[in-house]
Amino acid sequence: MAGTSFQGRDVISINDFSKEELLHVLSVAKKLESNPQPSLLKGKILASLFFEPSTRTRLSFASAMKRVGGDVIGFSQAETTSVKKGETLWDTIKMIEHYSDVIVIRHSVEGAARLSAEAASIPVINAGDGANQHPTQTLLDLYTILKEKGKLDNLTIGFLGDLKYGRTVHSLAIALSHFKTSIYFIAPEALRMPSYYIQELKKRKIPCRETSDLDSVAKQLDILYVTRIQEERFPDPLEYQKFKAGYRIDRSLLKISKPGIRIMHPLPRVGEIDPALDETPNAVYFRQAANGIPIRQAILALVLGKAK
Repeated sequence: MAGTSFQGRDVISINDFSKEELLHVLSVAKKLESNPQPSLLKGKILASLFFEPSTRTRLSFASAMKRVGGDVIGFSQAETTSVKKGETLWDTIKMIEHYSDVIVIRHSVEGAARLSAEAASIPVINAGDGANQHPTQTLLDLYTILKEKGKLDNLTIGFLGDLKYGRTVHSLAIALSHFKTSIYFIAPEALRMPSYYIQELKKRKIPCRETSDLDSVAKQLDILYVTRIQEERFPDPLEYQKFKAGYRIDRSLLKISKPGIRIMHPLPRVGEIDPALDETPNAVYFRQAANGIPIRQAILALVLGKAK
């Protein structure tokens, strides 16, 4: 970890992590997965604050905390809290920090997690803020790639679908820039990867190319990371209707791709992956979701000073 301690640290953006720190989290996750520690965080309380809908992230954080002996409080609907009465996010955080040891927050507004970290005196973990960042998803994605391919270097990754609003893509692309990777961004013109990320990757000497044609690059991909068209991110419902049918992949992809290609998806899917792919060895998205448990155990243990 190059001498850096995670204890008391906020986890807000993947940009805040060095390559060594990313690898350290993956190492701790591997140890916890192979050697469970059911009382590691006994007596610790996680406040789970979800102002946006979530299944995998919210439940895997809760499961991760309980599997290492901790407890969970919180909410999954902002409408049931004092926010409905006009309470500010700052005041909500200042209150909840007295009830817990660590806070996990998902919010629709970009920057909400950073604001929460400024308000709190305990660690804050970003579980997704708008279309901005989702660092723990990125870490479980890296962990999945490492487990499936046995390495993070010398891989070619393709990102397919909604790359404009997809926070998982934004975070993972930056994380991959620490490794020897080549990246293809596959999307229609209106849903292209934001130029900031393209420029940042080029600055970091990462080969990347944009295209709208999956078939033309499928043979080169070790990983295909598929994303859904996110209705909740579109300011114009008509624009969403235009693209929701976007790109759909099925078994025919396997005929034109590398035999060992792995298909990832942060889920939920809404039609972009044919369920017939689920039983193939190429589909790893459910294993990917399961990897959220050891990764989030590792992050919680690190920021609470129970892992080094």
